[in-house]
Amino acid sequence: MKNFYYLIICLIFFNSCTTKNQLIYLKDIKKQEANSWVDIPPVKDRIESGDILKIDVKTTVPEASIPYNVLSTARIQTSTSLELIKLEGYLVDDKMMINFPVLGEVSTNDLNEKQLEEKLKNLLIQGNHLSNPTVLVRRINSKFTVLGEVKNPGTFSYSDKKINILQALGYAGDLTIDGKRKDITLIRDDNGTRKAYNIELTKSDFLNSPLFNIKNNDVLIINPSFNKVKSAGFIGSPASIATIASLLLNITLLINF
Repeated sequence: MKNFYYLIICLIFFNSCTTKNQLIYLKDIKKQEANSWVDIPPVKDRIESGDILKIDVKTTVPEASIPYNVLSTARIQTSTSLELIKLEGYLVDDKMMINFPVLGEVSTNDLNEKQLEEKLKNLLIQGNHLSNPTVLVRRINSKFTVLGEVKNPGTFSYSDKKINILQALGYAGDLTIDGKRKDITLIRDDNGTRKAYNIELTKSDFLNSPLFNIKNNDVLIINPSFNKVKSAGFIGSPASIATIASLLLNITLLINF
C-alpha cells in the first residue's frame, strides 16, 4: 500500500513536468539535406478594400514622373514617418478603386500588388503618359494578429514586403513556456474563404510550406500546453498538488503506524 501512494505522488510530479522536446523549435533541423530546401514563392496576397497602397512611379527623366507621384521627390527623401506615408497613400475604397493622379479612378479588384504594378504601367504607356515607366506598389498597412500563449498578444502592423511566421511571433515577444509549439493554429482568408491550418514549430517541414510567409490579416493562435490547461483548475495548480501530496503522505504515515 505504501508503494502505491509513492507511485501516485511520483506520477503527479512527473505529469507536471514539460519535456525538452516540447520546447525546442525545429528540433530536426540538422537532419535536413542541403538540396531539400526549396524557394517558397511569395504569397500572392490580393489587394482588399481598406488597404493603403504606396505607389511610386519612376522614369529615366525624374521630372516626367512627378505628376504621377503623391509625394514629391524631396518629401520622399525626408519623410521617415510611416504614419505620414499612410496619410499620403492610396486608399482602396469599398468598390476596390483607387484615385490615381492623372489616370483618375483605377480598379484594383482581384489584383495583387505585382498585378497592379503591371496594370498601372500599361495604362501609363497606352495613354501616352510615359514611355517606359517603372511602377512599384506596396501595401503599407498590412497587419496580423497573434493570440494565446505569447508574451505580448495583439494585432501588429508591418510595412515589409513580406514576413514569416517566426518573425510574426517575434513581434509578439515569442511563445511563453506554456505555449504549445506542436499545435499552432493559423486562420487565413483564402480567396474569400476562411480556413484554419495546423503548424508544428518543433519540425522544420513548415519552412518549405506556403504557410511559412504571413499573409495580410492572418491570425495566429498559440494554444496552451496540457500543463497550462491543468493549472487552470484546482487539481493542476502547484498549491493543490502540494496539498494532495501532503495528504497522501499523512495517510501513508497513519497506515504504517
